[in-house]
Amino acid sequence: MASAVETAIRSVVTKGITTVANLNRALQQKDRAHPYLTGIYAPMSDERTITDLKVTGEIPAELSGRYVRIGPNPFNPDPRGHHWFVGDGMVHGVRLQGGKALWYRNRYIRSKALESKGGPKAAPGPRRGRRDLINTNVIQHHGKVLAIVEAGSFPAELDENLETVAYTDFGGSLTLPFSAHPHEDPLTGELHAVVYDGMTQNAVWHVVVSPEGKVVRQEPIPVQDGPSIHECAITKNYVLVFDLPVTFSMKALIGGQQFPFAWNPEHKARVGLLPRTGSAEQIVWCEVDPCYVFHVANAYEREDGVVICDSSVHETMFAGGPDGPNGKALGMERWLIDPKGGKVERITLDTAPQEFHRPDERRFGQTYRYAWSLGLPGGESSFLGDAPIYRYDLETGERQVHDFGPGKVPGEFVFVPRSANAPEGDGWVMGYVIDRLTDTTDLVILDAADMSKPPVASIHIPHRVPPGFHGNWLPDA
Repeated sequence: MASAVETAIRSVVTKGITTVANLNRALQQKDRAHPYLTGIYAPMSDERTITDLKVTGEIPAELSGRYVRIGPNPFNPDPRGHHWFVGDGMVHGVRLQGGKALWYRNRYIRSKALESKGGPKAAPGPRRGRRDLINTNVIQHHGKVLAIVEAGSFPAELDENLETVAYTDFGGSLTLPFSAHPHEDPLTGELHAVVYDGMTQNAVWHVVVSPEGKVVRQEPIPVQDGPSIHECAITKNYVLVFDLPVTFSMKALIGGQQFPFAWNPEHKARVGLLPRTGSAEQIVWCEVDPCYVFHVANAYEREDGVVICDSSVHETMFAGGPDGPNGKALGMERWLIDPKGGKVERITLDTAPQEFHRPDERRFGQTYRYAWSLGLPGGESSFLGDAPIYRYDLETGERQVHDFGPGKVPGEFVFVPRSANAPEGDGWVMGYVIDRLTDTTDLVILDAADMSKPPVASIHIPHRVPPGFHGNWLPDA
């Protein structure tokens, strides 16, 4: 625990750095056409409720709930120092019930940061200092819908209509930042996350939220350089900690960048196997060649103790400029993580550039067969573009493709099972698809088992939903 003197010194140093950063940011070009503030990324200026949505095809009657995706939607955006990852959060949702699309809604996450810019009044609830921007994922746990982000804010609870009810620290049980990628263990109902704090460079934490919605574990893990850990994975015995060469950058911070993380070739790449109830002293670190992972499809343990992890991998990340994600996408890889030898063997499953892997979540942390992912355009100036959705059968090696056609820009697609007891992969995948030509968006529902088929249904939204990050199907209770 820092002493009062140490805290005072850090406060002075932080204020000095902030002053310099603000000065350098002010010197940047104010009228620059920022790639993540223009074109399809241009933010919406208002909140809307639309109840007369047109539908092509037939919405499956089994779908009763909301598809909700969140992403950045900067209020009064300023291109100076802007990064795609730091825009004010906005959720976009479509309500499905009885084979009908009842409504579309988009709502800002009611942060104090948003209110200070002239936005809607902030929601109540505990904050971690001034950091309360949330824009990365929306999940459902213990009957509550939570908007979440990494490295800063507590979660925010949303109501049935996507309004921000309050920020929450799980009844005072969370004392750390949360994660953009917690994963629920379908066998225990626990929510596992590896979290980091942008202001702390020497530790990350394994956090567990109980099925009852209380934090029951905050295990510190010593690290160096302040790694940006976007993702984690679980197996029967382990939590996977991805300590890879994207780290806190003082140079970026002082230079006025609002997302102060960058590729760090001096930082050793490794994956930690932390016993799920063990201490940091028991973690097994396994070296891996330098690369970066945003998203895991799944992980599980082989009978010989080797951990299998499938994910989309990038050769580097944040090495090619300050505006948003960049780096060569290496495709889908399978990592064989050997806790005995302390090494990682990397096997390429597909070289097609891709991201946002999703499995049938009922198999998370266990052996599994199917995974879906979003293709990346490759060679374009922005992260997303005209690209297909992939489906992988990891038993046969078959890859299916669904191409939406020219001018269509999909985002992440999530798998929804036909019923709670349906076989793995039996159901649908859904996500938003932008039409560049008409500047509109469809919520598209595909047959998860046969990606070659036309969409089962397309719900037409009469405006562009800007590209975002993560979406989930939130079924009715």
